[in-house]
Amino acid sequence: MALLSVENINVAYGDVQIIHDLSLTVNEGEVVSIIGGNGAGKSTLLKTLSGLLQPSSGVIRFKGEEIQSYPPERIVDRGIVHVPEGRR
Repeated sequence: MALLSVENINVAYGDVQIIHDLSLTVNEGEVVSIIGGNGAGKSTLLKTLSGLLQPSSGVIRFKGEEIQSYPPERIVDRGIVHVPEGRR
């Protein structure tokens, strides 16, 4: 079973769609980097995984549990934490 599974998520800020039909799988023990230019959607993806943004469609599973509609505090309780850049 995948540790984290993202299936066909779409995320927008208002009318501007930032993430288009993104899917990825992270298995236990893997180390994954999200790389891209400015405005590519890296931070939007992390905010969505941590519950700060809601996808307009798609499914996010952590350890098999659907979490895409959970509030951030419930996602933190599951073990997913987002530490923004520049925080000490």
